Amino acid sequence: MVRFDSSNAVAFFNDGEWDRIALAVGHAHELLHARTGPGSDYLGWLDWPIRYDPGEFTRIQQAAARIQANSDVLLVIGIGGSCLGAKAALDLVNHSFYNLLPKSRRQTPEIYFVGNNLSPVYLSHLMDILDEKSVSINVISKSGTTAEPAVAFRLLRDWLEAKLGPDAARKRIYATTDRSRGTLRKLAQEQGYESFVIPDTIGGRYSVLTAVGLLPIAVSGADITAMMQGAADARAAYLNPRLQDNACYQYAAIRNLLYRQGKSVELLVSYEPQFRSFAEWWKQLFGESEGKGGKGIFPATAEFTTDLHSMGQYIQEGPRMMFETVMAVQKPALDVWVREDSGDSDDLHFLSGKGMDFINKKACEGTLLAHVDGGVPNLVVELPEINAYHLGSLFYFFQKACAISGYVLGVNPFDQPGVEAYKSNMLALLGKPGFEQQKAELEVRLRGKQDVSDCWRDG
Repeated sequence: MVRFDSSNAVAFFNDGEWDRIALAVGHAHELLHARTGPGSDYLGWLDWPIRYDPGEFTRIQQAAARIQANSDVLLVIGIGGSCLGAKAALDLVNHSFYNLLPKSRRQTPEIYFVGNNLSPVYLSHLMDILDEKSVSINVISKSGTTAEPAVAFRLLRDWLEAKLGPDAARKRIYATTDRSRGTLRKLAQEQGYESFVIPDTIGGRYSVLTAVGLLPIAVSGADITAMMQGAADARAAYLNPRLQDNACYQYAAIRNLLYRQGKSVELLVSYEPQFRSFAEWWKQLFGESEGKGGKGIFPATAEFTTDLHSMGQYIQEGPRMMFETVMAVQKPALDVWVREDSGDSDDLHFLSGKGMDFINKKACEGTLLAHVDGGVPNLVVELPEINAYHLGSLFYFFQKACAISGYVLGVNPFDQPGVEAYKSNMLALLGKPGFEQQKAELEVRLRGKQDVSDCWRDG
């Protein structure tokens, strides 16, 4: 289970503040579990680890086995919550160079993510490596109309049909989408794609433990049964409404206390590159859940010790507007030992016989103390080790902490109204039917900006 350490942050607030935030957290707990708070229609994730559909879970495992047996590559088409959780899990529980391992060692398909941008260069380069390989596609979209994955799926579906023929191609396409509505659901029914459900009551950024994340994770060979058990055990562990007995709630409470003191940036720090994609998942979870109504802690990420050589100075002596949450692992999957060099030619004799994990942990401890001394509070979230079980508990820890934190902050942590603005503008400028008036207005604004730019450049 997750271990939470706040000892390097408690000096930044007093007992009175703690007592007041405890009341707010207790109220947030009631809103969440009584399902009376804002966004209560999207709380399916709360009990999902013990109430998921076992029949669909079995179909996910069966589909994963088929993809493993007949495919060299799985393409996962999705954006945001439709891909970030799966990518986080794949990076954490698999080899750091998973796709580069020879098939004899990996024994599962290469997995690539696409439809998470609109870059023709990225898509073209990806297709360059697919020609001689057998490919399956998992397209993930609630509606099927989100531009990035929809465009990628149109292009890759056409490519797969040209390569295999329509009948063979449709057997290699798996759709994860709404149960009964939307463009992708209609297409899946018309074409006969095997499909999986995105529950109506679970939003994208909370969906990693549904078919959205589980199918790609299972294809990689990870143990999704253990992952769900880890989440189920975390659910039970974080049911206690008492702040002093609930590590998940303590994390939510302390980040809100620090925010009230002007610490408006949370830096999620890891000392293992394996956490890089997890940090992107975390960033969406908190950024999209809390950034509303002029409120919200800005979620940023850093990878130490690497980023200490670029951002360390700013963190140590820049504006005192941030706090750090450090991701730690008690027991690494592997370790490498520094051998003794009798000549001490590299001046590292003092490290002889020590493992890289020991060195990495001392770098973490030293950095943490320096940053606390510099006025940067530090929180630590530690896993006993990285495996599917503990990853399931970690996903649930942050999901519930985010919900509680959002309610304490006074926002609906389950909607994202601001996201629709850019989507609407983009569709209008691309000429989608029904957006003609908006397109005309936007083009006038863009011409005005260009006129101002030309005047400035011409003096």
